[in-house]
Amino acid sequence: MDPVNLVPDKLEFVITGTNPASQSVRALLGLREAILSGVLAPGERISELVLVDKLGVSRTPLRSALIRLESEGLVEPIATGGFAARHFTTDDIFAAIEVRGAMEGLAARFAAERRLPATAFEPAIQVLGKIDDLIASSRLDEAGFSDYVTHNEVFHNELAALCASPLIEQQIHRANAHPFASPSSFIKIQASMRDARSTLIVAQDHHRCIIDAIAAGDSGRAENLTREHARLAIRNLHSALTNENMLKLLPGAALLKQVG
Repeated sequence: MDPVNLVPDKLEFVITGTNPASQSVRALLGLREAILSGVLAPGERISELVLVDKLGVSRTPLRSALIRLESEGLVEPIATGGFAARHFTTDDIFAAIEVRGAMEGLAARFAAERRLPATAFEPAIQVLGKIDDLIASSRLDEAGFSDYVTHNEVFHNELAALCASPLIEQQIHRANAHPFASPSSFIKIQASMRDARSTLIVAQDHHRCIIDAIAAGDSGRAENLTREHARLAIRNLHSALTNENMLKLLPGAALLKQVG
C-alpha cells in the first residue's frame, strides 16, 4: 500500500495549471494543496520519492517545502522519520482564530497609539468603498464572493501595515498561514449561508469601526473590535460543523479529526 495513500490522478489534477518558474514554489503549492484536499492522508508518512515524481521537483525543494509547512502547522515530524499531514481538532481551529485575532488586535492598538494623519487611512478606506459597492450590488454569486475575498485580504493587509511594526506584521502573516485562521478561510461557507449578505454587512461595519477607532486614537476599542471581528470566523465554523454539505466547502476539511 502506498505510504501516503496517494491517488496519482488526483495529485496530478491538484497541480494542473501550476507552472511557477521556481521548483520551490511548485513544491510548496503542490504539497500544500495535496494536503488540504486530503490527497495526502493525515497521520500517514509522506513519501518524498512519490512526491518528487508526481510534482516534478527534486528532493531539495520538496524538503524545504515540508519544513515550511511544518512552520505553518500543516505537517508534523513523526517518530519513524519524515513528516505526516496533521490532524486538526475544532479546538485547534478556535485557538488559531483567536491567535490571529490577538495579533491583528495588537496591530490595531499600535496603529491607534501612533495617532496617524488622515492620509494614512486612504488605502484602507478605498478598499472599503469597493466592498460597500459589492455588498450593495446583486453580485453576491461565486464571482462576487471571489472579489470580496480579494478586497478583504487587501483591507487586512492595510490594517496590519498601519502599525508600522515589521515584527507584528510577520506574526500576523504566520498566523494567517494556519490552514483555518486567515480572514478568508471561511468565505466559501459564508457564501452558502442564507444570511450571507447580512454577515458581510456586519463584517464591513466592523471594518469601518476599527478604522474609526484607530483614527480617533482609541487603542483599547481598536484592539477589542479587531479581536471580535476575527471571531466572526468561529460563527461560520459552527455553522459548517452542523451541515455536512457546508463543511465540504471548508478548505482542509479532510484534516479534521473530530467534528462537533
